[in-house]
Amino acid sequence: MRRAHRWLAVLGLAALAGGCGEGGTSPDRLFAPEVARDGESVDGLTVGHRLMAAGEHELALKAYLRAAARQGTTVDVLSALGSANLELGRLGQAERLLRRAVEVDETFVPAWNNLGVVLMERGETGEAARVFRRAFALDSGRSTRIRENLTLALAKLENRAYSSENNSDFALVRRGTGEYLILSEP
Repeated sequence: MRRAHRWLAVLGLAALAGGCGEGGTSPDRLFAPEVARDGESVDGLTVGHRLMAAGEHELALKAYLRAAARQGTTVDVLSALGSANLELGRLGQAERLLRRAVEVDETFVPAWNNLGVVLMERGETGEAARVFRRAFALDSGRSTRIRENLTLALAKLENRAYSSENNSDFALVRRGTGEYLILSEP
């Protein structure tokens, strides 16, 4: 019990010390990434998408988590969280989040496509091909990128001699609001 009290005291002191610095921090100098200086709130998803585009995946994940706290776990938020985790190499988390996203909205094409990307990265080519087929059908074939993903997955599925070292031929590309696609590099 004493140890717990001592631990809480240390945490309290650390919190107090965090606010103290050279000259202190005035309240007008604090800036939260999701709040604009003019007082207008900026959507956490928008901030996260911009951070993803800038290659700041860990910061984007934090922005998406703030969006989840404000908006709830919408399909957009779940898909964005899955994409950020994918970029950070957290394939298990990415897969779970993207599967939840498609449960929330079975017609959300970006989540289906991103789930296909995760499955390709995990070497689950058969399921990835089925997922890309679904994304392609929901998109009515409008996206050439999804068609390319499906074609690559089917080619890899049909050619069992396709070695695991050829996985380096695939690259993730951002498209739209948090949609990532696999492209084959020439």
